[in-house]
Amino acid sequence: MAKTPLKVVPATPPDPTSPLPNLAEPGLNLWRTVMGEYDIADSGGREMLAQACKALDRAEACAEHIKRDGEVIRTKAGPKDHPALKHELANRAFVVRTLARLGLDVEAIKPVGRPPGR
Repeated sequence: MAKTPLKVVPATPPDPTSPLPNLAEPGLNLWRTVMGEYDIADSGGREMLAQACKALDRAEACAEHIKRDGEVIRTKAGPKDHPALKHELANRAFVVRTLARLGLDVEAIKPVGRPPGR
């Protein structure tokens, strides 16, 4: 009995420039800004940017908790820094490091010569 070969139907790949569906407003804004200014075509670079966007969302969520509760909270042992302060700072540092690793912290090189249009 001869088996019929399976027909492979290529799946439509997701749009590489479309943001992740679960990003909040800060992460979505970062994604749109970076993808609007730079051509990040490789999957590794897009994943790094996605992680940075998620970290920015997390940092902003921590900032909201800190804003609501105050930077210093009262405990039985006395005043103490808000526990979310270190998490906010760590997430913001991750975003900055990731953007630097993507090479987005360097100003674009201006072309040599006269400006066009004269």
